[in-house]
Amino acid sequence: MSERLKLGLYGLLRGNGIQPDTLARRARLAEEAGFESLWVGDHIALPTQYDGEQPRLEVVAAVSYLAAVTTRIRLGFGVLVLPQRQPVLLAKQLSSIDILAKGRLSVGIGVGYVEPELRALGVSLAERGARTDEYLAAMRVLWTEAAPSFTGRFVSFSEVFQRPYPVQRPHPPIVVGGHSAAAHRRALLAGNGWYGVYLSVKETAEQLARLREAAAECDRPTGLGDLEITVTPPGPVDRETALRYADLGVHRLVIQSATSDGSDIEQLIEQAGETLIGRI
Repeated sequence: MSERLKLGLYGLLRGNGIQPDTLARRARLAEEAGFESLWVGDHIALPTQYDGEQPRLEVVAAVSYLAAVTTRIRLGFGVLVLPQRQPVLLAKQLSSIDILAKGRLSVGIGVGYVEPELRALGVSLAERGARTDEYLAAMRVLWTEAAPSFTGRFVSFSEVFQRPYPVQRPHPPIVVGGHSAAAHRRALLAGNGWYGVYLSVKETAEQLARLREAAAECDRPTGLGDLEITVTPPGPVDRETALRYADLGVHRLVIQSATSDGSDIEQLIEQAGETLIGRI
């Protein structure tokens, strides 16, 4: 596959994909086909209007399983709803997965948008952005500092340690999801990458223009390097369309099932192997 555009797969954890043998088979098929990464979304408790009755696996547990049944493919959260997760526990979980996956983890984060879900987990919609920034800072302290200590509005700790550190140093790549100005700024100031979901080529161009505008107004830390751009298109992607995304500066396309329950995942993997992988 060209280094110019990586190809990821989204949506293994829904519908009949929750069965362990099915999940393992599909993950291995994607790995064998040459996909660069698998990405999974995070919803814990959804209302009816968000298809809440559809079976979904909890993503930290599921990615741990994916780490065990694959060997090469990267594993990405696309994305964790960070404010509804306890950051000290999550930091330990993510470190453990990175170790078990031998350094294959990417940590996508977002602020969330489903108010009933956030509320069920004790988080108000108004404070989700502040919690996200604080939780990410706290996890970085646990991953990087020899004697971690943190005092914040929502989380504080001292005289505690988390060992071992993640395999990837200073920590697994942080990929910030979201289309708002706040998400753009968070990606630029604290992320190794940015993730846009369900974006057409035109919408991607608009988002990247806004990212460039935001970059001109903030001082990105030099240690973060260049911002890697990941996009999930809204529908099927052919080679020509994939190359249009690449021409905009997208580094990774994460393609998704056309069905809500992911029942066509294996067909999607086969088609991508024939038309996209090695050709973009």
